[in-house]
Amino acid sequence: MTDEQAAEAPALRRIDTYDALSAEQATAVLRLLADAARTDGQQAVSEQGRLQLKGDPRAGVRHLLLTVDAELAGYAQLEDTDPIEAPAAELVVHPAHRGHGHGRALGTALLGESGRRLRVWAHGGHSAARHLAQVLGLTLFRELRQMRRPLADLDLPEPVFPEGVRVRAFVPGEDDAAWLAVNAEAFAHHPEQGSLTQRDLDDRKAEAWFDPAGFFLAEREADGDLVGFHWTKVHAAERLGEVYVLGVRPGAQGGGLGKALTTVGLRHLAAAGLPTAMLYVDADNKAAVSVYERLGFVTHETDLMYRTES
Repeated sequence: MTDEQAAEAPALRRIDTYDALSAEQATAVLRLLADAARTDGQQAVSEQGRLQLKGDPRAGVRHLLLTVDAELAGYAQLEDTDPIEAPAAELVVHPAHRGHGHGRALGTALLGESGRRLRVWAHGGHSAARHLAQVLGLTLFRELRQMRRPLADLDLPEPVFPEGVRVRAFVPGEDDAAWLAVNAEAFAHHPEQGSLTQRDLDDRKAEAWFDPAGFFLAEREADGDLVGFHWTKVHAAERLGEVYVLGVRPGAQGGGLGKALTTVGLRHLAAAGLPTAMLYVDADNKAAVSVYERLGFVTHETDLMYRTES
């Protein structure tokens, strides 16, 4: 083959599927995600998805690596753990390899892996993602809002808790099982949050950002039963505080516990010197959106989920 013929040779695209990634593969994917995030302004794969890159195989989770001439150019993750909903996926193509049909190739591979029952996240709702969804025959299904508010000069009234309820910090290893039970009840209809397991909790506890001092539990004084919680998170590099997970056990709702827990968490983040707080909420959860708007939050950006027609 001459040099001219070699230059004109088409790139060799390949997609391989794995139940688990090697440490080297996981590192390469994380590097790809970081490169894409610098271009796109946000991560293409959620925190849960990034945690699932590491370690032994996880039930229902598959990883698709797209290479071009043996160079990693794209990644997709498929999670088939919901007993009712279609498998959920996230995908990304490295910025240097965009515009060559690799996103469509990954999407087509995901459709094949899922039996053409698929839900796909498009973080940030970029126009390219909307176009890809249309090409793949997917329709808009869910809208997740990221809301933010400033923490400087935070002026919120003193939190008022229901009678007989007190707040304390989470104790790792002692509160795990009780928190997982309350979380499952509070998010019984939430496909991602409500299904967290001990392994998922352990993954988060092992992260550098984990701080039990910012993980607030509301319990009944009489018996110590948990009735709600507010887990905050600090994104140190961005100097951003997050209302990471806020939940109230069914039966304890409607008494102002959620608002009081929110206030406790926001005060904690403000006391840490963080200028801004953020949270995620489903756009169709009108009651929650209204509560957060009254607390001074406004929509910052939107994540969209598309799905095949069921």
